Amino acid sequence: MQLFTCPFCGPREETEFHFAAEAGKARPEPAEDVSDAAWADYLYMNEAPKGEAREVWVHVTCGEFFLMTRDTVTREIREIAALPGRET
Repeated sequence: MQLFTCPFCGPREETEFHFAAEAGKARPEPAEDVSDAAWADYLYMNEAPKGEAREVWVHVTCGEFFLMTRDTVTREIREIAALPGRET
């Protein structure tokens, strides 16, 4: 089992966390002009890079979202930080 560190609660087992989104992924706008195909692409198609990935995760226990940079090959956690504007 891998340990992730919630910036608000500290180290916890990975089962308490869920992937939320790729960090920096731009939402298609304006909403009224977005096709069904473009919206589905935004929701379901992720880069899934081999190597370093910057992602938004949620700690289900406390409900806080945060940024995690990790290596998808080695599973090494390189950085964890609260979202901008959130204090830890």
